[in-house]
Amino acid sequence: MKYYIIAGETSGDLHGANLIKALKKEDPDAEFKIVGGDRMQEAAGQSALIHTSQMAFMGFIEVIKNIGAIRKNLKSVKKDVLDYQPDTVILIDFPGFNLKIASFAKHLQIKTCYYISPKIWAWNQGRVHKIKKIVDHMFCILPFEVDFYKRFGMKVDYVGNPLLDAISHYSFNPDFRNDNRLTDAPIIALLPGSRKMEIEQILPDMIELYYAFPKHQLIIAGAPNFDQLYYKNYLGNLEIPIVFNQTYDLLRNAEAAVVTSGTATLETGILKVPQVVVYKANPVSVWIARKLVKVKFISLVNLINNYLSVIELIQQDCNPGQIRDEIGKILTEKEHRDNILENYDVLADKLGAPGASEKTARLIFQYLTVV
Repeated sequence: MKYYIIAGETSGDLHGANLIKALKKEDPDAEFKIVGGDRMQEAAGQSALIHTSQMAFMGFIEVIKNIGAIRKNLKSVKKDVLDYQPDTVILIDFPGFNLKIASFAKHLQIKTCYYISPKIWAWNQGRVHKIKKIVDHMFCILPFEVDFYKRFGMKVDYVGNPLLDAISHYSFNPDFRNDNRLTDAPIIALLPGSRKMEIEQILPDMIELYYAFPKHQLIIAGAPNFDQLYYKNYLGNLEIPIVFNQTYDLLRNAEAAVVTSGTATLETGILKVPQVVVYKANPVSVWIARKLVKVKFISLVNLINNYLSVIELIQQDCNPGQIRDEIGKILTEKEHRDNILENYDVLADKLGAPGASEKTARLIFQYLTVV
């Protein structure tokens, strides 16, 4: 089979890479074309038509500013799909872009598979009617999504969460501290996100913890699309190490974490590191989002558990003082820390066991081969 796989963000690149590996096992004759990042390129053994670093624009204002680049990317992908004529287009999250490609593929009578549902349950729920028309098979990774789609008469497959796969397959480095020349001091992990806009808004608030917890060491999880010099611009003379492609090792060694809202909040929860979730963006984008969003929480841990399991500091609440206070509670109040860990146990029960990549690959291959 010929597979065309599109991921527009760093998290999607990780899941796309694991899916490619699983598809190769399921279908020995599998051929691929990809839009993705470094991990997907490595798994597929080829360069991406477009790299994720040229795709991810977050927020209403940011999308408007980059509308020309987005249109160019859409045109390039459509032409590539038309030339390649795959047996299926597999779309990973990234709905603003991928739903347009799904519609295009459907017009060409190419099977469309959507892995990791768009978060339409959060806002613009009316898009579910379009999805019913243009997506042949939807594979969900959040338990509550099955009931959401059922309300609209759409049958979907719940495959478990691929982050469980990524973490269970990861080879943790027992020499993480020595290899990165870290001290024995307890670690506070800083995960400022993978988008430039997020880092610009949030990292300066995070690094203020340097002065509040002198007996701890702050370590930044660097995004692969940036380098050391980029982060150093924010640090000045502060000695705060940055580690790349070692986020799981960093979290495994951390006593607490400050995490920008996104996939990383769930990874931190799975690894059972008490965290404070933060988010800050363009004020206009946030104002619009608050008018449209229909969910109570922004972090995946809280959304899946359906109650406040970890503290969220959003916009004006995302400031050095409140971040310091919440991290202080995690480090010094045993009852508070234990409560977060108990909430992570609830999360683990809801997520289930690893195997999402393999299950999704198996189902895709079955759907394509059944006449």
